[in-house]
Amino acid sequence: MKNAKTKVEPDNTKTSATGTTTSLKVDEAAGADALAAAKRLKKKLPKGTEIGSPLPPEGTVDLPHFVSIAPFDLRSVEKLTPEQEKIYFASQLRLMWWKFCRHKIAVWSGVFLAILYASCLFSEFLSPWNYQPRHSQHIYAPPQGIHLFHDGAFVGPSIHPLKRKLNMETMTREYTADESRSIPLSFFCSGEAYNWMGLIPADNHLICAPEGAPFYLLGTDRLGRDMLSRIIQGARISLTIGLIGISVSFLLGIVIGGAAGYYGGWVDMVVQRVIEVLQSIPTIPLWLTLSAIMPASWSPILIYFGITIILGLLDWTGLARAVRSKLLSLREEEYVLAARLIGTSAPRIIGRHLIPGFMSHLIASATITIPTMILGETALSFLGLGLREPITSWGVLLNEAQSINVVAVFPWLMLPVVPVIAVIIAFNFLGDGLRDAADPYK
Repeated sequence: MKNAKTKVEPDNTKTSATGTTTSLKVDEAAGADALAAAKRLKKKLPKGTEIGSPLPPEGTVDLPHFVSIAPFDLRSVEKLTPEQEKIYFASQLRLMWWKFCRHKIAVWSGVFLAILYASCLFSEFLSPWNYQPRHSQHIYAPPQGIHLFHDGAFVGPSIHPLKRKLNMETMTREYTADESRSIPLSFFCSGEAYNWMGLIPADNHLICAPEGAPFYLLGTDRLGRDMLSRIIQGARISLTIGLIGISVSFLLGIVIGGAAGYYGGWVDMVVQRVIEVLQSIPTIPLWLTLSAIMPASWSPILIYFGITIILGLLDWTGLARAVRSKLLSLREEEYVLAARLIGTSAPRIIGRHLIPGFMSHLIASATITIPTMILGETALSFLGLGLREPITSWGVLLNEAQSINVVAVFPWLMLPVVPVIAVIIAFNFLGDGLRDAADPYK
């Protein structure tokens, strides 16, 4: 049998997986253009260079060779930079801190509140006078100014002594500064004796009044007591009453709201009805009723703790509802079911597995609630139903300014309202920052 010579023609067909053939259309004009462009390129290249090859002609140049003996890392493409690792491997607390630091107003508010609370530990040392002594010769004395120069010469922090005279027409005391004299102030000195925190006797003060001259930076009240010293030492009561009150409210809200959200059913129904009844009662009349229950024979310390408990008992309802709503959604999660299957008790599931999941939100809510406690104590003391003398607080100090006639003549009696406003605003800004930082992934 003769071998027949066959001429191979270009096959412009493509066989698919199903066995069928499909004709391929070739654009001859485009192919001719590509061939002409390749010829033009070849004329400009060295002799022997192949079209499309990045290498020089063979034998013309010795190419360097490099072989790495390092082990091949399959995850080299996925490696993170140090900056990325700092973010991707940070804990949730660190992410919350970074988010909080971006809220500059909240940071400065936190610093301001931290300084105030730290000053409560040393309020006696920071005060020029004790808050109880009366200076009968300087009743309703106006605020004094501090100057650094006298007769054109630098004399340091000094004051002008006060001159007092009785106006026979208005029957009031009138005070004028004796600018002919300049008395320097003393710092880190010994002054009036006091008991630090009511326990340790001491007499050290940051600033002291000069010998034989009165020093009232913010004036005095109707009994001649220094307003600055009373504001500084009153901060200890007004600021701590909010923390203790929110602790009581926090405990009640978590326990009662957690039980309502976890168990549901009749427990949830009873808790919700109690909350609705408490929230329907006007706040001020309820405060007045509970304050009137406290005996007048109680000591100031017992009244202080009584007011604190009252404020805590009335402010847990909002926090309890927040805890209930969270637990109603979290109790159906798989990790809660797993805890039930291994026999974990309900209080442990609530306290160990559910509450920590949204503790940051609770802290932010509690921070916003503290100003309510401070305002509650201030309002009760202002109305004469809260703290009473001899204990002092910002509300007790504002009780002196109930009469508009007194305030018009002695406006410095309204100065205790300034720290109240500053603290309320600072707590609100701090609460906003904590609320945003509670969800760092948002």
